[in-house]
Amino acid sequence: MMFLQFFIWGAWFGTLAICLKADFSDFTAAAYGSAPLGAMIAPLFLGLIADRFFPSQMVMGVLFLIGGFLLLAIPSVADAGNGDLMVTLLILNMMCYMPTLGLGNSIAFANLDRLAFPKVRVWGTIGWIAAGLAVGILGWSDKFEMFYLAGVSSLALGIFSFSLPNTPAPSKGQPVNLRALLMVDAFALLKRPAFAVFMLCSMLICIPLAYYYGTMSIYLDNTGFLQPASTLTLGQMSEIFFMLLIPFFFRKLGVKWMILIGMMAWVLRYVLFSIGAPEQVQWMILIGVALHGICYDFFFVTGFMYADKVAPKNIRSQAQSMLVFFTQGLGMYIGYGICFGILYQGKSSLFGLSFDFTSWGDGVLGSGDLSKGIKDLRGEEESNFLSQLGQMFSADLPEALSSSESLSSTMAQWESYWLFPAIMAGVIAVVFFLAFWDKVSVTDQED
Repeated sequence: MMFLQFFIWGAWFGTLAICLKADFSDFTAAAYGSAPLGAMIAPLFLGLIADRFFPSQMVMGVLFLIGGFLLLAIPSVADAGNGDLMVTLLILNMMCYMPTLGLGNSIAFANLDRLAFPKVRVWGTIGWIAAGLAVGILGWSDKFEMFYLAGVSSLALGIFSFSLPNTPAPSKGQPVNLRALLMVDAFALLKRPAFAVFMLCSMLICIPLAYYYGTMSIYLDNTGFLQPASTLTLGQMSEIFFMLLIPFFFRKLGVKWMILIGMMAWVLRYVLFSIGAPEQVQWMILIGVALHGICYDFFFVTGFMYADKVAPKNIRSQAQSMLVFFTQGLGMYIGYGICFGILYQGKSSLFGLSFDFTSWGDGVLGSGDLSKGIKDLRGEEESNFLSQLGQMFSADLPEALSSSESLSSTMAQWESYWLFPAIMAGVIAVVFFLAFWDKVSVTDQED
């Protein structure tokens, strides 16, 4: 279940921007915004329907089946050039997909020993890695065919979900609690100064984070990496490693320094991307990707544990929902609007309103032409599975481009582009360092 659940998402999310850049660049921010919108809507769906009326595995099965058909329809819609319908399908799919994250956890916790959960959840990360490798090896990093892989996987998991252990609706028969749905009690935690600083900085730091998730695949493509989807899985591989080290670092560093290191890791990775751009320094770019383990685990995982510790036991689920709403929901949604508005030097739509972020930073207007030039010079190469597997972290820019104006000007644009999120993340980290003071200790002990 966990493997397929994250395989579905990982099959298309990482390199969607490459697919869109040629003909659908104006729709990129809205397409990536589908995930944060789903994250903001999911708690309401779970609270109103899934938690009260139907067994969790049945709801999850239906959602994956619907999502699968939506994903399978995207390639043909893209071929027809209908960007608006494509974005609508993505939003509808993520509205189906995001609630399954909570449903999957509920099924696991209801039927497994709690200490066994990490051993199960890690297969989600492995599933994401497998999806990225599969897309890269198939040569679909920049092709809408990757949605076929995601769609078929979603249908398979939808069917499989009906065979999962019966998990009754946890709140069946209980009245709808609007205070819980709207996270009213959790908002009271903002009266605690340290928690308010934590929540504000967590939301703001997700704005520069969107740069990596949204535009990194385009950067890898421009710098000559052969399989951007596969290369990005290096970040998930490091995520597994650092996840195992979290208990050790918690004892040594504590909450504040764990979160701060996570924030500073984002600064470092963007600086590496910027410095490495002019000469396409592969080791700098790969280290930046590998830092994902620290960036994600030290920031997000530590944040969830801190929120769980600070919140009273009866509103912990509300606190977690609120954190997801403000970070992976609101923060990331605004971040995608800003980063793509700057990247393409055009207007972005946020919650139906048009905003012009072009004055916030320099764009990378040469990225599309450079990608096309690289693709044309490489041509179509036939190779076997083993050779494709060996190229997952390889970069090879055609010799004809090495001294071209297209490459030098585009890389200069990337150098400038990455500095903006680096500065933004650095400022937020400084604010967090100065303003966050909380002596709470996150331990294994239950309050």
